[in-house]
Amino acid sequence: MGSAVPIPAIVTAGDGRAAKAVYGENKVFLPVAGRLMVVRLVETLQAVPEVSEVWVVGNRARLEQVFDASVRSGLSKPLFLVEQGRNLLENLWETYRRTLSRDVDQGRDPVGDEVDQFILYLSGDLPFATPQEISAFIRGGLALPDCDYALGLAPAEALDDFKPSAPGEPGIEVAFFNLREGRLRQNNLHLARPARLGQRDRIEDMYEHRHQKEIWNMVSLAWKLFFSRAAGPWIVFLFLLMHVAGWADRWKMQRLADWLREGVTLARNESVIGRVLDTRFRFVVVEAGGCAIDVDTDAEYDAVQARFAEWKTHQDARAEALYGPPALPASLNSASGGEEQGA
Repeated sequence: MGSAVPIPAIVTAGDGRAAKAVYGENKVFLPVAGRLMVVRLVETLQAVPEVSEVWVVGNRARLEQVFDASVRSGLSKPLFLVEQGRNLLENLWETYRRTLSRDVDQGRDPVGDEVDQFILYLSGDLPFATPQEISAFIRGGLALPDCDYALGLAPAEALDDFKPSAPGEPGIEVAFFNLREGRLRQNNLHLARPARLGQRDRIEDMYEHRHQKEIWNMVSLAWKLFFSRAAGPWIVFLFLLMHVAGWADRWKMQRLADWLREGVTLARNESVIGRVLDTRFRFVVVEAGGCAIDVDTDAEYDAVQARFAEWKTHQDARAEALYGPPALPASLNSASGGEEQGA
């Protein structure tokens, strides 16, 4: 069942400094099986019952060309296109303000109960997202008491299908957070009350250093955390312990990884991130894994192109086995296409 509270979805499709180009192109505009990734995701969101409307923030002129009348005719929910700002943080906050004014050009600050409005944030390059996975994440986040920001995680086994089927074959192998509860991967789904985040500027830092296979990203983020007022030696120690365990895991040193991760739990990480962001933070583990696969490199895009049909079939089947069929049809031929602005 859907949420009684309408939840707007904000899809980030910008090409600012935090975005990674693939083959020199903004990855959300790359085709997968004949459909641009950002279009594919917006169409997937039509079948998520908790989502009331979709806002896409990026190069608005290009988005208007992509979301033409032929695409909009298949959408059942209002679609709004917003011009990108200077950075990710501005895109997240200013688009949220526009959801309040329902004006793609001019937003406003929340008043009264609007400070408790939830927003679903997700990136535009998620070709294997399923409506059931997104819906399960939203329901999980809404069910948490005293939570203003929920981040989704996927277990390692949910991503087994994406590995190379044989040496030299196309595939995607990702890094995991090694925690006492298991090996988990961030799934690119965020459910937040933006007005309740005390330190929104730190989200930009965490996003820019999100690629934890790169040692420089680990060191840079740990350094920034150490000198933030919310952090300290314990927080940095916990952060580094988790990533050393991840390093041991990637190098197949499983006994060492298992020993190290015993000291790192979901609850401790929630406490740390909540302090850094000055908000009530929680994780939501979703057993489907499609949203944990985004496209950040040329090689990953090549693998997605080569094995899309196979991987998509597996993810759709996994999501249906876990949660049942989508609650709504994937595409509704609405004559009006819903309320639209900025087209």
